[in-house]
Amino acid sequence: MTRSVYVTGIDRGDGRQVVELGVMELLTRQVDRVGVFRPLVHDGPDRLFDLLRARYRLSQDPATVYGLDYHEASALQAERGTDELVSRLVERFHRVAREYEVVLVLGTDFAATQLPDELSLNARLANEFGASVIPVVGGKGQTAESVRAEARNAHRAYQVLGCDVLTMVVNRVAAEDREAIAEGLAAQLPVDCYVLPDEPALAAPTVAQITAALGGTVLLGDDSGLARDALDFVFGGAMLPNFLGALTPGCMVVTPGDRADLVVGALAAHSAGTPPIAGVLLTLDERPGDSILTLAARLAPGTPVVSVPGRSFPTATELFGLEGKLNAATPRKAETALGLFERHVDTGALLARMSVARSGRVTPMMFEHELLEQARAHRRRVVLPEGAEERVLRAADVLLRRDVCELTLLGDTDVIRKKAADLGIDLSATQLIDPATSELRQSFAERYAQLRAHRGVSVELAYDVVADVNYFGTLMVREGLADGMVSGSVHSTAATIRPAFEIIKTRADASIVSSVFFMCLADKVLVYGDCAVNPDPDAAQLSDIAVQSAATAARFGVEPRIAMLSYSTGTSGSGADVDKVREATELVRAARPDLRIEGPIQYDAAVEPSVAATKLPESEVAGRATVLIFPDLNTGNNTYKAVQRSAGAVAVGPVLQGLRKPVNDLSRGALVQDIVNTVAITAIQAQGEGA
Repeated sequence: MTRSVYVTGIDRGDGRQVVELGVMELLTRQVDRVGVFRPLVHDGPDRLFDLLRARYRLSQDPATVYGLDYHEASALQAERGTDELVSRLVERFHRVAREYEVVLVLGTDFAATQLPDELSLNARLANEFGASVIPVVGGKGQTAESVRAEARNAHRAYQVLGCDVLTMVVNRVAAEDREAIAEGLAAQLPVDCYVLPDEPALAAPTVAQITAALGGTVLLGDDSGLARDALDFVFGGAMLPNFLGALTPGCMVVTPGDRADLVVGALAAHSAGTPPIAGVLLTLDERPGDSILTLAARLAPGTPVVSVPGRSFPTATELFGLEGKLNAATPRKAETALGLFERHVDTGALLARMSVARSGRVTPMMFEHELLEQARAHRRRVVLPEGAEERVLRAADVLLRRDVCELTLLGDTDVIRKKAADLGIDLSATQLIDPATSELRQSFAERYAQLRAHRGVSVELAYDVVADVNYFGTLMVREGLADGMVSGSVHSTAATIRPAFEIIKTRADASIVSSVFFMCLADKVLVYGDCAVNPDPDAAQLSDIAVQSAATAARFGVEPRIAMLSYSTGTSGSGADVDKVREATELVRAARPDLRIEGPIQYDAAVEPSVAATKLPESEVAGRATVLIFPDLNTGNNTYKAVQRSAGAVAVGPVLQGLRKPVNDLSRGALVQDIVNTVAITAIQAQGEGA
């Protein structure tokens, strides 16, 4: 029977999309095929489903998502009764349920639906669907006592109507009341109740949403700028010195279009980071001349300047009525929403209560979800030496919004702040350090000179060396000021890992530093090693790579079954290359008899059961290998890239292993999600080190 979860409410304005998104995130960690069903829908686009479809790569036909629109439902209920309405919706729900392992049901929205007793309808539908219920209560603008009373009443209402209430969620409460509300409800309700504070960034409209709502014209700005949240509105009318003092971080400046001084002043302040603004909104349909717009574009590239036809007062009235919405065009809001949900909800306990059995398949998305969850469980500090690189800043934005780890960015702090401001990224929770001017530079120079004294390195020479961001970041890890480091998006592999060899060095139980890639295929995760570091390891080194790779696989939830790859399987071939692999296999068996290993073995016999049945029918690894060890770098690097490109696999790595503390290298072509994944892996490695 398909397991289903029904997220519903009791009134408008509860912000339950945060909960629906959070529950979808939990479900997709566990199973590959999650369906969505919305019993009743309004005319027009469904913003939340569009977001879910884009974010979670849903293949579900949108036509199957919806039961009826509200007009049809109201007419059907009036003409033929509630039983007929419910029967129709149950039939359509089961069409979805037959196709998916679990279904997320999005309850009605209590928004001008013309349906009597909407709460009872949601309760009945949940019961008929066999779904457990998560009621959401909105607390915005209410006192702590009234919120507690409303939550108790909501729980009682759904329970009396026979619902299996999984948990209660109270959303959008005043931050200062959150703890008192949570403590009160913990003592008064028989189920867990999670209390989420109001998050201004979620309610804030983006510049793009403001532009669309007001019929504005974008004069300057790029997609990143238009995606910024307008956290406040500052109306320009004062003289420039007073006006600048009124600016707040993330504000949208609203000024008549003929006030070129305020436009230039606001953008200059943004460029200096004092403070970064969301953009400029020009009223009265007045536009600055071309020379002013050219200057504005140079002062703050990418920052939106938008012209609207209305006067300032009517524009202000419309602005204060706007509220930000989660949709596919606001991915950063989705990250903020998920971060809020994960900070205040015991996701492990909730997932256990939902009783959703984990799929046998492990998809790339499931693996990535698990990385973030593991990293978040015991947060560590990761240093990113390439702090001014756009992809690194965008990855930092995701990591901070999701509360995955603490971050330190290295580089010229003025450049980093300006770049972050241009991208609309808030770095207030991030440590920024310029190695060239840091007070740590002298002590780091002394430490590096001590470590490299046998190479004749003086303190004076070391003082220059440690100004390099990779050396500085590695020394932060060495001295315990960071738990791990990730670099390489603009630096070579050598520039990233050479400092680690010199400063952090190998673990006592490792003879060599090596690497693995997590290869996320459509239905499983394989571990490939070594595809990035050692050109031609000998038998002893190859055995060490195998043992390290097995430990890394187990650390990240992949049961290690090791295949020592060669062009020959079993005893069918001979020669120096095959003999090396055969010797390495025997060394692993002697050192670690607990590990399951096969070698030499060809790739097809390692991963394809039908081939294994012919070539090595008695092997417990052949056809089921999860850790594939390549005989040399040439073979490994080409194979991982061939599988990545030809099979559409997601390659996460390289992940370095064998160092005393984690340092990881990025490909110079790394995407933002690659950087996010690698930082999460580094944080998890640091947890294992007890850093």
